[in-house]
Order: sequence, then structure tokens, then C-alpha cells
Amino acid sequence: MSDVIRLQTPLTDEDVAQLKPGDKVLISGKIYTGRDAAHKRLVELLEKNQELPFDIKDQIIYYVGPAPAPPGKPIGSAGPTTSYRMDPYTPALLDAGLKAMIGKGPRSRSVIESMIKNKAVYLAAIGGAAVVIAESIKKSRVIAYEDLGPEAIRELLVEDFPCIVANDIHGNDIFIIGKQKYREE
Repeated sequence: MSDVIRLQTPLTDEDVAQLKPGDKVLISGKIYTGRDAAHKRLVELLEKNQELPFDIKDQIIYYVGPAPAPPGKPIGSAGPTTSYRMDPYTPALLDAGLKAMIGKGPRSRSVIESMIKNKAVYLAAIGGAAVVIAESIKKSRVIAYEDLGPEAIRELLVEDFPCIVANDIHGNDIFIIGKQKYREE
């Protein structure tokens, strides 16, 4: 797979600057999980100028609520959650230094504008491939909001986590590009 871009976390400006919609990426290192309830709590902390439960600078948040881990595995099925539910909270997290998000489905205009402003990207994980994605997760531990159950914030250690670039730092959008390309054919 020579046409794949390998990324190591934490991400750098150079890492994300090279990415274009449709690029295939494999991520290794630590990433964090969170869905809308956790995002709401993170933004509330930012609004109170309080410390977040992890250093968000140059990190990736994966929108997932994984299934319980089967025996001998670090995590259960771990497919992406629809991203628009995080849109109300995402600009504040991008302003705080978040560099990338992983989910499924398109993002709002305000999130795309915030990605441009903060030089961040949005990566799409393949819905329906939750078991395959889980194979790239080597370790998982809850680091915040355990009361949220599957939606707690986890720190994941991943190796070759597969994604596709959906939005780059310039606001290019695979969902719009794909529609235009389809109409041309």
C-alpha cells in the first residue's frame, strides 16, 4: 500500500498540511475517544478556563462508543459515530489545539471554517468496518467520565488505524467533491 500516508501522533502542522481529500492514511500512536456528552463536558471546562482531562494540543479525537471488550481484546467493536452531533462543540476544541477528528458523515460549515482557521483536518473511518477498525486498537483505557459508559473518554493506542481524509486544512470537502464528480459522470 504505497499510496497510503502514515501518521504518528501527536500530529504536526506539516503532517496535516500534506493531506488532501481522498488520501488514505494509517495512524499510529495515541488517540482519544469522545462523543457528544463528553464533548459538552470538555467545552464546559474550556469555558471555565479549567484543565482538560488530557492534553488536546495536536491530538486526534475519534467519535466512537465502543462495544465491551471480548476476553483477551483491548476493545470491542469500534465503529465511527456520525460526526455532526459533535459540531456544536468542535470549534472550541479546535481553538484549544485539537488537530484532527475521526468520524463518519459530513461536517457543518462552521466546523469546516474552524478547521481552516486552526489548520486541522477531519478524517473519515468506514462505517460497517467496526471489527476491522478494532483490530488496529492495541490498548484502551478510560481516562475521564467513566459514568458515561461506552461514551467515556478513552486513550487508545493504535497501530495502522485506517482512515480517509474527508476535509483538509483548506476547507476542501470529499463529500462535495464526490457529489460533483458523480454529477459529471
